[in-house]
Amino acid sequence: MAYVLLGIAILAEVLATSLIKSTAGFSRLWPTVACLGGYALAFLLLAQAVKEIPVGVAYALWSGLGTAAIVAIGAVFLGESVGLTKLTGIALIIAGVVIVNLTGEH
Repeated sequence: MAYVLLGIAILAEVLATSLIKSTAGFSRLWPTVACLGGYALAFLLLAQAVKEIPVGVAYALWSGLGTAAIVAIGAVFLGESVGLTKLTGIALIIAGVVIVNLTGEH
């Protein structure tokens, strides 16, 4: 169940991060409310997940999968460029997450 909570936390954080641009510097009410609500939910669920998942593993998954998802969302929905350098960076992040999780210490 902890990994399900972590997965939902990652989704909430990715959604909140995706909304940052639409808040216009936190000057637009409803995008700001949704953004901050997403972050609040994400941290609440992350706090629950780390009761059972080692914090290093949880954070590696959180940051790695979140970063990869945000790059994809930026490219598909926000018109951001994705070149070989950016893709290589994402591949290295994912490789790092895999290595952290393969240690077998959790």
